[in-house]
Amino acid sequence: MRFDKRLAAALALIFVSFGSSWQSSENKQLVYKRKYVMGTVFEIAAYDDSREHASAAIDKAFQEIVRIDDLLSNYKPESALSTLNRSAHFHTERVPPDLYRVIAEAVQFSKISDGKFDITVAPLVNLWKAALAGDSIPSEARQQQAQACVGYEKIELTPPNQVTFNSPCLQLDLGAIGKGYAVDRAEEILHSLQIRDAFINAGGSTMLATGSPPGQSAWLVHLRDPSHKIDPYVMLKNGSVSTSEQTAKSLLGRDSAGHIIDPATARPLQTGFAVSVIAPTGIMSDGFSTTLLLLGPQQGKALVNRTSDVSAVWLSPKAEMETATNGPQILFGRKL
Repeated sequence: MRFDKRLAAALALIFVSFGSSWQSSENKQLVYKRKYVMGTVFEIAAYDDSREHASAAIDKAFQEIVRIDDLLSNYKPESALSTLNRSAHFHTERVPPDLYRVIAEAVQFSKISDGKFDITVAPLVNLWKAALAGDSIPSEARQQQAQACVGYEKIELTPPNQVTFNSPCLQLDLGAIGKGYAVDRAEEILHSLQIRDAFINAGGSTMLATGSPPGQSAWLVHLRDPSHKIDPYVMLKNGSVSTSEQTAKSLLGRDSAGHIIDPATARPLQTGFAVSVIAPTGIMSDGFSTTLLLLGPQQGKALVNRTSDVSAVWLSPKAEMETATNGPQILFGRKL
């Protein structure tokens, strides 16, 4: 799991891939805005007959993203998540509907991945986050102590809005799924305001497309390629793409902390792959991208093959590639 989903700088300005589709048509006006929120830069591009209407709709979508951040952030002490993390140990708490929904969705990812995806990994994330910031590598004893706090089975959910932690030290970290949910909510706001053709980009790690640019059948999205040799891409329409990869090794050396922590080992995940996932919604693509990175290509492909409307590609800096397609087609700009 991760406390931040960082990608290479090449993904940060994904909109440059759209080329001619960026041009406003005779009948449709393009409005593009960006805002720093949830620790990254969100970008929204929308086409509409009225530039003023599109601009106002994007502003409302950004307001919704800020609202979701105020609920799901574990950096803000007064967020609903922070409050839950302080008060739900052997005590039932009522939470806002959005927070309940995200936790419930996360638990489903835990179940289908046999616990590889686990939002209760927060104690381990915090331990290794300190190491990434320059502290010493945590001892085995400290790792085991934090690992004892982890386990999605210790979350008790009582519909429609009650959560109990059956552990004295359980903590949740929604960094592996929160941006996906925020993207979905932003799209719902745009849709409610009659914006049908839009693209939302959450810092390059999660993107969602609805409709298409004027004169185009879909939005062209290039996927992460650490090898710079294969150029995978997808024509995205009414769907989402998310990408996960481990942080590069730092000067800490062989045991350098990465931002994605494997709850089974209590240590940063060791992998050279980046994985991109195409799914119907942001919360699905976001959750699946971390899940599939943790599972690895072989187990991950089996999971994709059991899941409708999901496709994935794993790529390494050496151009090693694995794919699983049970949804949108993944295309390739180059051949090895």
